[in-house]
Amino acid sequence: MPNSPSDTPRRITVRRRGPLLVEGPVEVELEDGTTVSSDRFRVALCTCRRSRRYPWCDTSHRARSRPGEGPATGERPPRDDT
Repeated sequence: MPNSPSDTPRRITVRRRGPLLVEGPVEVELEDGTTVSSDRFRVALCTCRRSRRYPWCDTSHRARSRPGEGPATGERPPRDDT
């Protein structure tokens, strides 16, 4: 029975500027009420909404960078102190 006291809790790992990592299998209910599922042992849920496979993360968040940050890595470029 789901949500019974004998169920072990699901672990969700939060990554800064990245997806939520959820121990699977999982079912995700989308805004429109549809349900998608995955039987993988761990899934990455997109939090930036750039994924073409939403709600699953396809690492599209890596393709964009903020002003002043290096491409794809999110790291700041070295300062030029000359």
